[in-house]
Amino acid sequence: MAARRQRGVIRRRRGQGLERVLGTPALFATAYGNVGSSIYYALGVTALYALGLTPVVFVIAGLFFAATAATYAEGTVRFPEAGGSSSFARHAFNETVSFFAAWAQMLNYVATIAISAFFVPHYLSVFWGPLREYPWDVAGGVAVVVVLVLINIVGIEESTQVNVILAVVDFATQVLLVLLGFVLVFSPSILVDNVHLGVAPTWSQFFLAVPVAMLAYTGVETVSNLAEEARDPARNVPNAYKLIAAAVFAIYFTLPLIALSAMPVTKVGGEYQTVLGEQPPEGFANDPVLGVVKNIGLSGAVLQGLEIYVGILAATILVIATNAGVIGASRITYAMSSYRQLPGIFRRLHGRFATPWIALAVFAGFAPIVVILPGRTTFLGTIYSFGATLSFTVAHAAIIALRARNPEEEPLFRARPNFTWRGIDWPLFAIFGGLGTGLSWLVIVIQQPATRWAGIGWLLLGLAFYFVYRRWFVREPLSKTTRAPALVLGPALQLEYRTIVVPVVRSYETEEALVAAARLAAERRATIAIVHVIEVPLERPLEAVTADEEDEANDLLEQSRGLVEDYGVRAVVRLVRARRAGPAIVEEADLRNAELIVMGAPRRPARRRTAIFGPTVDHVLKASPCRVLLAAGRRAA
Repeated sequence: MAARRQRGVIRRRRGQGLERVLGTPALFATAYGNVGSSIYYALGVTALYALGLTPVVFVIAGLFFAATAATYAEGTVRFPEAGGSSSFARHAFNETVSFFAAWAQMLNYVATIAISAFFVPHYLSVFWGPLREYPWDVAGGVAVVVVLVLINIVGIEESTQVNVILAVVDFATQVLLVLLGFVLVFSPSILVDNVHLGVAPTWSQFFLAVPVAMLAYTGVETVSNLAEEARDPARNVPNAYKLIAAAVFAIYFTLPLIALSAMPVTKVGGEYQTVLGEQPPEGFANDPVLGVVKNIGLSGAVLQGLEIYVGILAATILVIATNAGVIGASRITYAMSSYRQLPGIFRRLHGRFATPWIALAVFAGFAPIVVILPGRTTFLGTIYSFGATLSFTVAHAAIIALRARNPEEEPLFRARPNFTWRGIDWPLFAIFGGLGTGLSWLVIVIQQPATRWAGIGWLLLGLAFYFVYRRWFVREPLSKTTRAPALVLGPALQLEYRTIVVPVVRSYETEEALVAAARLAAERRATIAIVHVIEVPLERPLEAVTADEEDEANDLLEQSRGLVEDYGVRAVVRLVRARRAGPAIVEEADLRNAELIVMGAPRRPARRRTAIFGPTVDHVLKASPCRVLLAAGRRAA
């Protein structure tokens, strides 16, 4: 009976809002909505360089993507925080390398916002033709950026459920186009005739096409950024990356075959070309999927209906991808300023809307608009590839360094394949992926002068600013990890809490802690991270948690989340496996850059000459990177 009463301590309350606990399906669908959107521009940009070898180029890029996905899966499970390659580099190397990776990532987000927004009007041209071409496509792209930045400053949240539905519809539509293409236009003989090895494409074009094809994986860091909201990163994150790699590879292996069958390579004016990669009005570089629809062999009302459907769907998916880039830019900026890589002004929140409006205006608004204004599709593609390949290379190097530095470490997840030598499990996927992305970056730097100077200029500008800021304002070594102090508001020195961590067990004190955190979060518009630690004995591997233990933990987390959401507060839950709860709670708060930990703390009887609150609470009080608020029960007799 006592056990039954204890199990019922945290009352079962269900929030009325949307499910915010991300498992593998939700992570996959949300990420695919971003990664899958790239087909709407990557296909045409890549075909411009690769011509008849476009399908082969996407296969090669797909192998590098699979290696990169494995690297991000392992790194994200190790460090389930927003930041991706920047976070990996911080733990593997130092703060300077972390800044370098983060600044390259920022370039990725700027390019992602720019290219996604720039292609929205191209697909809406099914309603008004001039939107396919300059200057109306530039005007439309700028309008998309401005509107989305304003929406994010106001703080209107997009619906995760809508994103998931659109991702499913998008994938189904791409599969439908592939099936129709195989039935109506697919021709192996045309595909063979498209290839003029060493001539069309030339070898330099072929090697350049490989990094450009990595546009297909725009948004690969989405899962990493969502890891903070994953229920069980050790399982959810690797499985989500596997599904994304499989789905993206399937589409990018098949759809180019259909596109090159429908729009073959021809010799025009002494040069080989395909309308898939040519500019409008004759070509479809600005709307390649609409080009597939128009040339797939349909006609009449069916063709017109499919054009309108694909145009609306593509524009919607691209708007969502643009918004994901806007959110990503604000997240990486906030993380950088929290680690004193950027000034604190970039994490300053709007007084009314509580959003990082300065960061949004500068990095998600002004910078992408500057990139859009020339209206050059190829530059947008290569500048993204410049930042992405550099960021991916740093991520691969970080995983290799972490493996070499801590060969005896007991990880929750270790990606494969590996090769054991001198007592170290060397990650073959990271070695292969790092070589591929590193060489791809060099190809862009060598072959694209405009991208070379713009990209290197961006990096040098960032490093110079970082040097000045850290040396003269922070007054800390460039390589030292330094946390920014919590923001202070008003004369009462009331802290601004963005993230509150609440460890939970089944106890009355935990319920008091949840209620206290919920009330505080409701006042400050903060997010509550609810954490339950399963303490795994030394005789068992960390991943060896029984089904009953998981079920019990998930039930506790669900009840806790329901209680908190009754207060109108956003909550995420986290199941953690560790040897001891105290260090795991401290690590979770540290990774989340939390400003406060709220803990239930049952007091021990006064006659005991031991710690007042027990070893877990005492460890958190001593080692916590942030303030700790205790909700103590009544004194035991």
